[in-house]
Amino acid sequence: MAKDLIAVVDDEESVRRTTKLLIESFGLRAAVFESAEGYLKSGLLGDTACLVVDMQMPGMNGLDLQNHLAAAGRSIPIIFLTVYNDEESRGRAMSAGAVAFLSKPFSDEQFLQIIRSALRDESRHPKLILIVDDDESIRRTTRRLVESYGFRTEVFESAEAILRSDNLNSASCLIVDVQMPGADGLQLQSQLAAAGRNTPIIFITAYENKESRLRAMQAGAVAFLGKPFGDEQLLQTIQFALNSGKGEATTN
Repeated sequence: MAKDLIAVVDDEESVRRTTKLLIESFGLRAAVFESAEGYLKSGLLGDTACLVVDMQMPGMNGLDLQNHLAAAGRSIPIIFLTVYNDEESRGRAMSAGAVAFLSKPFSDEQFLQIIRSALRDESRHPKLILIVDDDESIRRTTRRLVESYGFRTEVFESAEAILRSDNLNSASCLIVDVQMPGADGLQLQSQLAAAGRNTPIIFITAYENKESRLRAMQAGAVAFLGKPFGDEQLLQTIQFALNSGKGEATTN
């Protein structure tokens, strides 16, 4: 049998039902289980292309299942679902190789994007997105949101800090605040251009400044998003940035 099954493990019957229907609406095959133990006994591990797992369940929880599969040498991509905002669990899951850590409720488009990422070979080496913002709360929430889409992230509090990063060459996209102490976002853009780096840049800002917007876009920015921005808006902008110039640049 082809390894094309999306397995859903969740102790809540309504979540199992709706998630199965959603997966099947994408044209994919799905099977549901009310417990990690039930999934492990199912005989379907070899058919599983992706595993969608609730974090909190009676008996073996999501992290326990992830650890069990790793110990057994199973490298099934895992998407975690949770209603709890638990940074420690998120960190453990992502560090252990989870594709995404998705908070309930989630949108159909967001879930489809993550499923697609999990089914591609690149899901084993997710694209890296660097976030530069001097506001710690923005760094934290943006990082959480971007990682929920299945990407890897690294955050920086200043332009100077990212310029010292060894991962700058590996980044697929930058999300940069316009206004920052020291070198601002536009100056960072200029320095990167002068160094011959053409990594796509998404600017975010709490200030409506037409001159800054124009300078950023003329210099090749992918987008200039006003804070606060919607989850779907950021996802679509990242998708555009990673699609090598398809479509038109975005402003807001």
